[in-house]
Amino acid sequence: MNGFFMIKTALALFAILSSQFTLAATVIHAGFLFDTKQGDLLEKQTITIEGGRVVSVDNGFLTPEGSAVIDLSAAYVSPGFMDMHVHLDGELDPPASYSEEFFMNSADIALRSTVFARRTLDAGFTTVRDLGAGNIQAIFALRNAIAKNIVPGPRIFAAGKAMATTGGHADPTNGVRSDLRGDPGPKEGVINGPDDAYKAVRQRYKDGSDVVKLTVTGGVLSLAKSGDNPQFTDDELEAVVTAAKDYGFVVAVHAHGAQGMKRAIRAGVDSVEHGTYMDDEAMRLMRKNGTWYVPTISAGKWVADLAELENKLPAVVRPKAAAIGPLIQDTFGAAYESGVKIAFGTDAGVSPHGANGKEFRFMVEAGMPIMEAIQSATVNAADLLNVDDELGQIAPGFHADIVAFNENPLEDVRVLERPNFVMKAGAVFRHDGQ
Repeated sequence: MNGFFMIKTALALFAILSSQFTLAATVIHAGFLFDTKQGDLLEKQTITIEGGRVVSVDNGFLTPEGSAVIDLSAAYVSPGFMDMHVHLDGELDPPASYSEEFFMNSADIALRSTVFARRTLDAGFTTVRDLGAGNIQAIFALRNAIAKNIVPGPRIFAAGKAMATTGGHADPTNGVRSDLRGDPGPKEGVINGPDDAYKAVRQRYKDGSDVVKLTVTGGVLSLAKSGDNPQFTDDELEAVVTAAKDYGFVVAVHAHGAQGMKRAIRAGVDSVEHGTYMDDEAMRLMRKNGTWYVPTISAGKWVADLAELENKLPAVVRPKAAAIGPLIQDTFGAAYESGVKIAFGTDAGVSPHGANGKEFRFMVEAGMPIMEAIQSATVNAADLLNVDDELGQIAPGFHADIVAFNENPLEDVRVLERPNFVMKAGAVFRHDGQ
C-alpha cells in the first residue's frame, strides 16, 4: 500500500512539473525585449516576477539574492500574444463539423476544446477572445478550468452564444429541417426588434459572457444564401450597444458587407471582424469613432482553399467562401493604409488552432511593419478589451505573460510562428520548445 501511494505521489509531482512550474520570485534575463508601448527593442533587460505579475523591468542583467533565473539572454522577448477572434469549441473539418453538434455532448466538446486551448498557448497566445460558441456550457467550462489552473490554456474572454436576427448568420437553426427549427428567440441569441435586443444582451450577462458578439451581415459558413447582406436594423443595433454598455460589455460584430458594418459603426460597436467589403466611407467612420478592425486573414485564406476542393463545403457555402475568402487580405491592407486601428485576430477554429501566428505573416505581406503587427497582438488587443492596464506589455503591475524566440522576428516575421518559451501569469508552459 505504501508503495502504491509513493508511486501515486511521484506521478502527481511529475505531472505538475512537466506541464508548468511557478516560481515565487523569478528573474528573466532578456537579451532583447520588445517595448510594445513605444515600439522599441531594448537590450539586456532584467524582468522580475512575483505572484504571477511583473514587479520591475531593469537595465542590465541583475540577479537578486534568493531569486531563480530564467536565462533568455540570447532571446527576443515579447509580451504574450492576444488573439481577438477564436472559437475554441471546435475546428472546421467539413463536412463532419456541420453535423457534430447532433452527436456530441457538452462534455465531449469541452474535453476536445482543452486540446485546442493547449495548441493556442503553445503558439504563444496567452489571451484570446472567444467570439461565439455553439455550446456555451463547454466554452464557459473551459474558460473557468483554465482560470483555476485545472487545464493549461490561454486566458479567455468569452462571448458565449453569438447574436443574430432570424435567419441571420448566427441563427442556430439555419439549414435544419423545418420540423426541427422551432422559433429561437433572445435566449438562443436570435432577436427581432429592440426589446429582443435588450433581453438577448441581458441573457448573455446571465449566462456569464465576458463580451458580446453579433452578426450584422450574412456570413460564409452558415447555411444561408447571402454572405454580406445587412441583417440588423439601426434600432436593433442601438439597443444592443446601449444594453451592452450598461453591463460593461465590449461589442464585436461579424461583418462582410459594407452597409451592415456602417450601421454597426454608427451605433458605437467596439470592433468589426472580417470587414471584407469595407469601403472608404466605412473606413472614415471607423477612424472617426475609434472602431477597431480585426481582420482574420487566416480564416479567409483557409475557406478560399477549401472552396477549391470537391465535396468539402456545402453547396450553399462554397460560392461564398470562394468569393469572400480571398479578399480579406487586400481589405486589411487598404484599412491599414487608411489609418484604421488594427487588433490581431485569426478566427481560429475556422483556420486551425495553434497556427495563429501565421496571421502575422499575412499582415506583413499586406504592408504592415513587423513591429506594428506585434503591437496589434499586444497593446492594441489589450486596448480593445479594456485591459490595457494589465495585459499587452511587460511592465510593472502587468500579468507576467511572456513569449520568447531564439531568432529576431524583425528580420523574419515567420519566427513569430515558433516560440521557444511561453509563460502565462508567471507559470512556464514551454521552454526551448519542450
